[in-house]
Amino acid sequence: MTAETAQPAAGAKARTRRRRWAWTAGAFVVLAAASAGLAAIWDWNWFRGPVARMASARMHRQVTIDGNLHAHLLSWQPSATVEGIHVAKPAWAGPGDMASIDRIALQIRLIPLFTGHLDMRLLEVDRPRLALYRDVGGRTTWDFSDGAKPDEPLRMPPIRRFVVDDGHIDFRDDSKKLYFTGTMEAKEQLGQADRGFQMAGQGTLNAQPFHLAVTGGPLLNIDRNRPYPFDADIRAGETHVVAQGAVPKPFDLSNFWMNVKGQGPDLSDLYGLTGVPLPNTPPYNLRARLSRDVHLWRVDGIAGTVGSSDLSGKLSVQTGAKRPFLNADLRSHKLDFPDLGALFGGARKTGPVASPKQVAVAKALQAQRRIFPDSTLNFSKIRGLDADVSFKADAIVHAPIDLRAGSTRVKLNAGLLRAEPLVLDLPQGRITGFVQLDGRKTDAITDLDLKLSNARLENLIPVTFQGARPLTGAVVARARLHGTGDSVHDAMADADGEVMIVAPHGEIQKSLAELAGVNVIKGLGLLFSKDQSTTPIRCGVLHFTGRGGVLSADRLVLDTDPVLIDGGGFINLDTEQLGFNVKGHPKKFQLVRLVAPITVSGPILGPKVDVHKGQAIAQGAGAVALGAVLSPLAVLLPFVDPGLAKDANCAGLKMEAQEKGAPVNSAKPAATPAKSAHGASRR
Repeated sequence: MTAETAQPAAGAKARTRRRRWAWTAGAFVVLAAASAGLAAIWDWNWFRGPVARMASARMHRQVTIDGNLHAHLLSWQPSATVEGIHVAKPAWAGPGDMASIDRIALQIRLIPLFTGHLDMRLLEVDRPRLALYRDVGGRTTWDFSDGAKPDEPLRMPPIRRFVVDDGHIDFRDDSKKLYFTGTMEAKEQLGQADRGFQMAGQGTLNAQPFHLAVTGGPLLNIDRNRPYPFDADIRAGETHVVAQGAVPKPFDLSNFWMNVKGQGPDLSDLYGLTGVPLPNTPPYNLRARLSRDVHLWRVDGIAGTVGSSDLSGKLSVQTGAKRPFLNADLRSHKLDFPDLGALFGGARKTGPVASPKQVAVAKALQAQRRIFPDSTLNFSKIRGLDADVSFKADAIVHAPIDLRAGSTRVKLNAGLLRAEPLVLDLPQGRITGFVQLDGRKTDAITDLDLKLSNARLENLIPVTFQGARPLTGAVVARARLHGTGDSVHDAMADADGEVMIVAPHGEIQKSLAELAGVNVIKGLGLLFSKDQSTTPIRCGVLHFTGRGGVLSADRLVLDTDPVLIDGGGFINLDTEQLGFNVKGHPKKFQLVRLVAPITVSGPILGPKVDVHKGQAIAQGAGAVALGAVLSPLAVLLPFVDPGLAKDANCAGLKMEAQEKGAPVNSAKPAATPAKSAHGASRR
């Protein structure tokens, strides 16, 4: 093609392209004009049915729109208005609406949608009415996943202008016994009380008055990258919780934090607010920082008091699985031992810090001279949580024995709770072992196995006689018990097992040893002269066999140089009564000796001691060899410590008795009383 012919061809192509662009632009203008005209005259109510059906499918329940629907889509900030929205309850919750809203108006930015972000410029909600419900099984009416993701947190996009007018909420949680009715308002500007968002109301929690007030900052110019602040004030009976926090990315409630202060009569009362089955405690006053990261809740910087004890540490709760998992590392610099009574349904017996309910429980136990509380533990809550909790007490005060410190690690898995290792330090010696509570079945089962090692009698029996400790020396022990029951009392009243206490060597005041003889002349002489001289304890053994809540002392032996003391008896853990019969057998000839067994009987907390005087007789009456009393000990001692079976003082007594043939009487153990009807009914 020549240059002359090429130029007309190029011009023709250019004219063709211009015509195509002109037709395209014209078509676009016509389409835009038509769309604008159509939008002006289109009845958007035609879309109510399709929109409601789409919402119903997404929310897994019936959604209806019985008011007007209008949209303005041809804008860089499209908007829509919907009136008369009704969202039904899920089928399991029965008939009625979960939500009804008079009007919703919203506006979004179009460009952020292309980057995957929803930027809401306006959200106005008029007269929302919400009826929220959680049943005892944990199902919620606001779970729109149809049970697939019941614990999914609410995630809302940032809202530049957020307005809620005349909102009303009815909330009912049967699993936590919480019922609440309140109002909700959201304003663009701060009101007279500096509230942009506010939700307030009242109801009941565990049949006690419940009040809630949540306030937030102004709801104008909300920025995705600027935290939204809020305050909360919650009162339930005597429980009071205040919080100040923020949502880092409004309004994504899967992530927020708050500084919390709380006080109340019992930490277990917080179950209705937190859903975490915390233990029973005396009154508390604590502060901490609470944060949420989707399914992980953290409580850091715990500090304050529980009862008369201080408490610090941290904990976390992981949700989203079948059962929440609690992990905690807690510490007390000074643990007031009576505070532990509330953990098992009891109460403090000393000190001023106790709730009215705990004071009543303590008075009832004291009036009945009882130790073991019969408050039923709530195993349904225990079965709903897994846990791994470490606790350490740097110092322990006001314990029945001279405890100095302690620590334990508690693991809970599907209703099986085990505290192991459990360590309690004495001034000399240590208690170690485990306690297990199996709440997986209808009847809870308690097992414990505790050992006392390297301890001293003077620390365990801190009484004085004539200004000195009557008993000193080493002591070891072991207790192994198994019982069934939903309270501490029921478990003890059903206990089987054995308990053994051994003093392999030590010293006893000679006046007491002689009186146990009973050598009236010499014993009283030492007593009246306030003689504090001692005589060696060559071996002391107290062994109990437990059957149906009754501990029978089948071996009670205390061997000293002048006297062998033996006897028997029982401790009934159901009735909390005891009865012992103890007799002393002098090893040397006495001109005059009283056959005077010593009896100890009555309630465990207040037994009476009597001496039953008998006829004065010569010592040479019928006797049984010392070996007949001590021979079974070689079998029992390894139960406490294998080393004791080889101890020169205890294990050698049988051989020494056979060599010397000491003539002594052996007191028969006191008869074991019949089980009470309460104890027998459980076996």
